[in-house]
Amino acid sequence: MCRVGVARVALTVGLFVCCAQSARANHESGALRLKAAAQLYNLDRDEAAATFRQAIAADGRDAAAYRGLATALWLNITFRRGNMTVDDYLGRVTGPNTTMAPPAAEVAAAYRDAIDHAVGLARARTEQNAKDADAHYQLGAAVGLRASYTATVDGSALGAFRAAREAYDELERVVSLDPRRKDAGLIVGTYRYVVSTLALPVRMMAYVVGFGGGRERGISLVEEAVAYGGENQDDARFALVLIYNREKRYDDALKLLTFLRDRFPRNRLVWLEMGSTLIRAGRLADAERVLTEGMNRFAGDTRQRMFGEDALWFHKRGTARAWFGRTADAEADLKHALTLQARKWVYGRTHLELGRMAVKKGDRAAARPELQAAIALCQSDNDPLPADEARRLMKQ
Repeated sequence: MCRVGVARVALTVGLFVCCAQSARANHESGALRLKAAAQLYNLDRDEAAATFRQAIAADGRDAAAYRGLATALWLNITFRRGNMTVDDYLGRVTGPNTTMAPPAAEVAAAYRDAIDHAVGLARARTEQNAKDADAHYQLGAAVGLRASYTATVDGSALGAFRAAREAYDELERVVSLDPRRKDAGLIVGTYRYVVSTLALPVRMMAYVVGFGGGRERGISLVEEAVAYGGENQDDARFALVLIYNREKRYDDALKLLTFLRDRFPRNRLVWLEMGSTLIRAGRLADAERVLTEGMNRFAGDTRQRMFGEDALWFHKRGTARAWFGRTADAEADLKHALTLQARKWVYGRTHLELGRMAVKKGDRAAARPELQAAIALCQSDNDPLPADEARRLMKQ
């Protein structure tokens, strides 16, 4: 499979494997994992890592606790690289921010230690009892997380592919051993859906090497994981937010985001995603209102921001205002976004909106440099559709 296809597969297989249940974990460890998962989804990442370490201390044989710690460490790295939004998984914006420095050596080492423990404990259980469905679940989830890290941090397409294939096989086996384990369908279903969205040549190669596909079946499996009510229920909800956005089922995505906003009130990114989804749905006044409320609500939040997060807030609100006809306010937001640290595709899309506004005003001299910048920046960050739109506007 091509590098982009492998990256999408690996990202998706490991994206939603934070803290799924472990039948053998003791009560204390299980309770601590649930607490840590809530902290992680509230963007309290350091606190989550500390709580996962407490879960490990409570039960050193709980593979899910080690996997939770590995997830928290991986998300810390991803957070600093700025690719944790739905936009990163729509279209072709799927590459990591290659301009960022490698992760700190101690963080990378801690991740490797945690994931090695998670994989080792789960694999030992499968060797002791090949029909232990939960053991295969723990192994598949841990190897899936390793695939994500390998793709996004190490940049190894081949290593990510091998891990993703093993993860998928393990989780398919869970379903065959225990059809009641609908939580296993989260990763299997998300993967099947992603395969169905790949270009035909890549999709056919995925089928040849044993990966299943199917858009509707994939969505159904993830929805069943939500209804199942397991410990990965919130993971499944976040997965569906992404899927529903890809499917243009914006009302369904907004219902989930409203629930998640209330469930995790400290998560700024849920508010940002609500605004983004409202823009895609064409509900521009609502988008501006939600984004403004979110910006005001979290103005005093001193916790670390995701790389490029502030620029995204202003880019999104500026886009909503531009499409809504509030030109002066839109221009102020968009120009401010360009002064802030961000991914190149964010700068590119911001220049596109400024160029679009200039075209509408008939100011060709102002439009041309904005559109040229949009083309160069979007192309450099694997974001071709806005670049194509800028070219179309250039022809006008």
